[in-house]
Amino acid sequence: MQNTSRRRNENKAVILKMVLMACLISIVIIFQIMGTFIKISPTTSVSLVLIPIVIGSILLGPISGAVLGAVFGIVVLASGINGTEVFTATLWQNQPVETAILCIGKGALAGLCSGLVYKLLSKFNDLVAVFAASAVAPIVNTGVFILGGLFMVNETLNSNFVNGTTLIYYLVIVCAGFNFIAEFILNIVVSPAIKTIINIGKKTLFSKADNK
Repeated sequence: MQNTSRRRNENKAVILKMVLMACLISIVIIFQIMGTFIKISPTTSVSLVLIPIVIGSILLGPISGAVLGAVFGIVVLASGINGTEVFTATLWQNQPVETAILCIGKGALAGLCSGLVYKLLSKFNDLVAVFAASAVAPIVNTGVFILGGLFMVNETLNSNFVNGTTLIYYLVIVCAGFNFIAEFILNIVVSPAIKTIINIGKKTLFSKADNK
């Protein structure tokens, strides 16, 4: 009987986590589509989507964070393919394979690293871990974007966007700088709210499933 009850509780926990994952994926898609229309510059927009990615990476683990980040990247890529995102669309037209790897890779790594940082630091202080995980997501997302841009064929960016400045200046300051600052501040500001959501999620989802 105890084994049956334990398996039933484990199954409930798995189902609850799957439902939560599905909800977060939906939020990621909606937030990214909304963020596409909130422009900081003609080529960059705010990634509101990093918030649910951080929440998922903390509640469900680094791998789930990577999956959510990959979904984010797929939506960005789709926006480029259909022409909604001008910057991504230009890269896709010139270097489709590299653009796909960059879009999906930077999102997946942001979610993965956020979850890993939380998992490491939560052993010492949960609040610090949440703040660190929230900060890591935009840092990795922007850092991988810049590195990826530098490894793209320079003529693609130089001929379409750079306009007299250097490639590094364009990527770091014009393209990523304001975007990164907005994402970083937003994630840090909402970190206390994320901490509250994490606490509620752990109590209402996982402990409840374990006790039934």
